[in-house]
Amino acid sequence: MSNCTYKTLFPLSSKYDSNWIRKHSLGENVLYNLETLSHVLEFNTRMKVLDLGCGKAISAIFLAREFGLKVWAIDPKINPSDNFNRIKDMGVEDLVVPLKLDARKLPFPKEYFDIILAVDSFMYYGTDIEYTRYVSSFLKKGGKIGIVDICQNFGNNSNGNGINKKKLNFLHSLEWWFELFQTSEILNVEIAEIVPENSFIRREYVKDVLTSNREDIIAEELSIDTDENINVFRMVAVKY
Repeated sequence: MSNCTYKTLFPLSSKYDSNWIRKHSLGENVLYNLETLSHVLEFNTRMKVLDLGCGKAISAIFLAREFGLKVWAIDPKINPSDNFNRIKDMGVEDLVVPLKLDARKLPFPKEYFDIILAVDSFMYYGTDIEYTRYVSSFLKKGGKIGIVDICQNFGNNSNGNGINKKKLNFLHSLEWWFELFQTSEILNVEIAEIVPENSFIRREYVKDVLTSNREDIIAEELSIDTDENINVFRMVAVKY
């Protein structure tokens, strides 16, 4: 894909150094995934945003720099002082609060946030209805939760194009994710779809992992998944 087309798909992400993005992404390219989610969410500078599983906080930095949002960036493993140094380096220390927190043990007031986001992390802690209801309790009425993550579409294909399904037994279908949110009785799903940039993001994900020589089960299976049984999806739901 040409550089021109890349900038057309991701005009905001393309402003950032690609090595910086790659260095601070723990899985797929965080900014690609966040930018495609931003295409279906409306932001304004008065909003308070909770960034779940923020990793090295570049998603929060992006939200603050590009949209002027006030972001609480939480992660259970990454040192918040390291994240704060990155935040300061990017000039948004007045907008981003880095915290070391478990997504299942949140200290915030109920109905505090306008938007809750999870980029490449929700499938590790948010796969039960109780958590869906729990995390939604921190969202204002009329507020929205948006996630970008990996889903599978194995269906009845027993071969799965050579994919090792046992390795990926933690992945769910897009329909499964829709039902999880919709049956919570607190959220109404507005969008649940494979991202339009899916093919490009998949290719870049595999290329980045191969270049870094790190182990990544999803990338390994993506590299042989010519039928796109493994995909990046985005989902947005509004709180009743």
